[in-house]
Amino acid sequence: QGQLVESGGGSVQAGGSLRLSCAASGDDFGRSAMAWFRQASGKAREGVAGLDQNRMTHYADSVEGRFTISRDNRRKILWLEMNSLQPEDTGMYFCATSPYSTALFREDWYRNWGQGTQVTVSS
Repeated sequence: QGQLVESGGGSVQAGGSLRLSCAASGDDFGRSAMAWFRQASGKAREGVAGLDQNRMTHYADSVEGRFTISRDNRRKILWLEMNSLQPEDTGMYFCATSPYSTALFREDWYRNWGQGTQVTVSS
């Protein structure tokens, strides 16, 4: 398994946008389902957006229509474009890879995790 390194987090006001990146090493990037999870302070980690091996996407209801997940297999980068950010989007965002083909939001399906990047949205 390769390493995952997230970047792009920061502090924005409500209504703003951020683009998170997850740079991967290793040879299995294009063969892995990948996802973004987030964890707010004092809360459990939750799935936000997932991308299957066949590029089908999955989104949590809370971010549907505002967030977009995409990947570049050649550059081994996973992105999360976040628009219309709200204070409830605040948290640590993690990217993760799964050996399965489908990127459902089951944490136990994901074997490789990054260290996370902090997103803070102020009202």
